[in-house]
Amino acid sequence: MPNGTAADIERAGASARGDDDIYTAPRTSHNFDPPLERELRQSIEDLEGNAPMLARMARFHLGWIETNGEPTAYDVRQSVQGKRIRPHLAFLSCAAVGGEPVRAAPLAAAIELLHNFTLIHDDIQDRSPNRRHRATVWRIWGDAQAINAGDALFALAQRALLRTDPVHVPSETLIQLLDAFNRMTIEIVRGQVLDLEFEGRANVTPSDYLAMIGGKTAAIVRYAAWAGAIVGGASEATAQGLGEFGEALGLGFQLRDDVLGIWGSDDETGKDQTDDIRRRKKSLPILMLLDRVQGEEAERLRERYRSDAIDETGVAEIRRLLETHGIHSDATAQVAHYHRIATESLDQVFGGRPESESAALLQMVARLDARRS
Repeated sequence: MPNGTAADIERAGASARGDDDIYTAPRTSHNFDPPLERELRQSIEDLEGNAPMLARMARFHLGWIETNGEPTAYDVRQSVQGKRIRPHLAFLSCAAVGGEPVRAAPLAAAIELLHNFTLIHDDIQDRSPNRRHRATVWRIWGDAQAINAGDALFALAQRALLRTDPVHVPSETLIQLLDAFNRMTIEIVRGQVLDLEFEGRANVTPSDYLAMIGGKTAAIVRYAAWAGAIVGGASEATAQGLGEFGEALGLGFQLRDDVLGIWGSDDETGKDQTDDIRRRKKSLPILMLLDRVQGEEAERLRERYRSDAIDETGVAEIRRLLETHGIHSDATAQVAHYHRIATESLDQVFGGRPESESAALLQMVARLDARRS
């Protein structure tokens, strides 16, 4: 199977193209993507064997190849692989506490592989036909084989983390990282269980939703920030402070996605505009709306979300209600609230130290706050 050239790996460190409103990785003196890409490719090599479909599905999902095994064009690959915020955060946390960022490469790869395991399984459960402008794994190879691909990525994530250099990370610390990694995975799965359960519940509140995304979305971001600091040699107190930063960042990230899922354009998000409404997804803006409407409007809205699908007339009506009740500005204010908490957490960790230690992390908050995709 094609694995890409060394030049491809080096070029992977380039910033995403686009205007300033589209998220790009913070500027630092380090180029994180080449060591991450090497670790990821080393991991996928482990899938080679007498079932070549397994490695092909993984490489396709990661954006490296097309379904026929041919290498994906570089610009397409950059789009498909996503923003890699979680592994970049591990590198940045490691560097912020004075560690050599390359030490975090196995950790960063483990985080990215785990994240993609959850994406493959989520796409099956949500029946999502496309992700990042390409067909999903289940749509091409079927549910059963897509489950196998996701399971393989979960196992590879464990193996990647085990490649952490024992010279800099002693065995007892690695055990701590692995234990937290698996506890974090359970939090993600628990969040997904709640997310699916919420689809059939009429009494989900905004507070319920925030608790759910605290597991499904924010847990891995918290882990990335905490574990990166641990690998960098930080004290437990410093690592916990960065974990709190990561949790707030993760909550803000998901809430920004919720806003984009209703008001973002398909060119920016890779999904059809208002797709979250059509799918009857109870994201925070919808739950805020359900909490505010009364009388006939409330009953009609709840009836829409009890139906099997929401047609274009229903989408237009819901968009009107969202506008009437000022949900866009209030949901955006929630994003800013969690990003403010993230910034304050950084100040508590790095207060009084050189600004350069946390500058890239602060830059990540600012860029996520402004992103439109």
